[in-house]
Amino acid sequence: MATQTLEALTADLQRIHGDALIAVVLYGSAARGERVERVEQRSDLNVLVIVRTLTARALRASAATAKAWAAAGNPPPLLLSESEWRSSRDVFAIEVADILDRHMVLAGALPAEPASVDPAHLRHQLEFEAMGKLIALRQGILRCDGDQAQELALLAASKSAVLVLFRTLLRVHGERGVDGSAAVVQRAATRAGFDPAPFLDVLGHVAGTAVIPAARADAVLEAYHAGLERFVAHVDALVHTR
Repeated sequence: MATQTLEALTADLQRIHGDALIAVVLYGSAARGERVERVEQRSDLNVLVIVRTLTARALRASAATAKAWAAAGNPPPLLLSESEWRSSRDVFAIEVADILDRHMVLAGALPAEPASVDPAHLRHQLEFEAMGKLIALRQGILRCDGDQAQELALLAASKSAVLVLFRTLLRVHGERGVDGSAAVVQRAATRAGFDPAPFLDVLGHVAGTAVIPAARADAVLEAYHAGLERFVAHVDALVHTR
């Protein structure tokens, strides 16, 4: 597997975009100090790139660098123009709130605006994303067709996205500074009234500290699905009663 580093990625982006580059920013679990290597040894580092303007030519010039970064197991960099970043607080409320809350600047400087996210935008995007993740989980269960190894892989693959949803719920409820994945699960479970156990099981499974036996895959997946259903119902009530 390719081993492109953050330093190499940043240097490539500076070379490609030159004076047009405004910022290269690490965000997500790595910026919060919560990242763990996945079972398949993916790096999974989230990087935001802001440039003054984005042209097709600039994107083509970045393609090889983005491909090498993805080959190292990371999501493609999130590339935005400066104006798109400044106007994204409503469309990408969850992502912007997460970046503003905790990030690491690798090059340049994050623009002063937006400095915050409207809670209403956060609630509505949370409702949309939560229902989408529940539907995706159900579709995944259908694809697994009872194969326990595939079920465990499905649970592991959902972990990061579900944690984002839980952390967003805490922001909506005004909770700040909840660090550590297990703490986020526990606080979200308290807020939404679901059983945190299957989600904590998945955290341990992904970290490799408490691997879920194949014989328990069905039971954990059933409880996980029930918990996500309860979470979605809580978010729906939260949005439509405000």
